[in-house]
Amino acid sequence: MAPQKVVTLQRSSKRKSDEAPDTPDSIEEQFGRRKPPEKGRFRLQVDRQTKGSYATREAAEEASLAIKRAYPILHVAVFDAEEGQSTAITLPEA
Repeated sequence: MAPQKVVTLQRSSKRKSDEAPDTPDSIEEQFGRRKPPEKGRFRLQVDRQTKGSYATREAAEEASLAIKRAYPILHVAVFDAEEGQSTAITLPEA
């Protein structure tokens, strides 16, 4: 029979919560790891995943039409955060 190795684990001396108190700076650092929160009213969604936010509906529709022209099989929509409604984007008939 082969000899077994003994492995010992060391305990961490500090907790994460002890290292960084909840200050505005530490909260901003936490957002730095992820995508920042959406700030615009109109959100561009591709297959129900938010890809960007825009201040005006026209800007969001322009970006969504560009994606829809390049990839017509995708479901592209503009979501209005204030009204809570989503508008599907379709290609204009040629």
